[in-house]
Amino acid sequence: MKIALLGYGKMGRAIEEIAQQKGHEIVLAIDDRNLDDLSEKNIRKADVAIEFTTPESAVNNILFCFRTGVPVVCGTTGWLSHLSDVEDQCRQSGGAFLYASNFSIGVNVFFELNKRLARIMGKLPEYDVTIEEIHHTQKKDAPSGTAITLAEGIIEAVPGKKQWVLSTDQAGTGGGDLRITSRRIDPAAGTHRVKYSSGVDDIEIIHTAHNRLGFAAGAVLAAEFLAGKKGLYRMKDVLNL
Repeated sequence: MKIALLGYGKMGRAIEEIAQQKGHEIVLAIDDRNLDDLSEKNIRKADVAIEFTTPESAVNNILFCFRTGVPVVCGTTGWLSHLSDVEDQCRQSGGAFLYASNFSIGVNVFFELNKRLARIMGKLPEYDVTIEEIHHTQKKDAPSGTAITLAEGIIEAVPGKKQWVLSTDQAGTGGGDLRITSRRIDPAAGTHRVKYSSGVDDIEIIHTAHNRLGFAAGAVLAAEFLAGKKGLYRMKDVLNL
C-alpha cells in the first residue's frame, strides 16, 4: 500500500516506522518545510492519506483529499466543530473518510468499556462522574479529543449529564455539567481516567499510553482498512467493536 503522510512530526514519523515495518511505502510526507509538495499529482500517487497536522490545517487537508479522490484517515483533534460539514462533503464527493480521536486499539476498547459502565452508572444517581486527562505539554488542544469522546459516551447514557465543561477543579459538580480536567505534564503520552464517586466509594477506569506506537499502529491499521473504500467510518468499524 502507498501512503501519503500529511503531517510529518513525531506522530508522522512513528506512523512511517510502523508502515514500513508492515511493507507499506511512504510516497509523500508533508510538513511545514515542503507544503508546496502537496499537489494533486503527488497525492494521487497514494492509495490512502493519513492526516496528523493541526486544527488549523486539518479541514483543508481532508477536503483536498476528497477533491483528489484519495481516502483519508484523520487523527487531528481540535477541529470537530466542522465535522458534520466535512462528512457532508465526503458524501457529496463520493470520498472515503475515517476519523478517530484516538487510534490506539486499547483506547477504542476503553471507549466501549466506558459506554458500558455509563449505562450501568446511569441507573445510580448517587454517583457523580468526572474525567481527567493528562498529556505532554506540546499538545495544543484541551480537553483532548479522547476525553471528549469519553464524555459523549457518558452523556448519552447518564441522564443527569447534559454537557461537558473544561475545569481546573477535579471535583464533580453533582449537576448537569460533566467536568473534564486537563493537565499537561511531560513526558506523558496520554492518560485518561473516568471516575464515579459517591459518599461511600469510588469506581474508576483508567487507560495509560506508554508511547506513540499504539496510536501509530492503529492509524496504519485504519489506513489498511480504508484503502479502496468509499464512505464514512470510525475505528469501531475497523475493530468490529
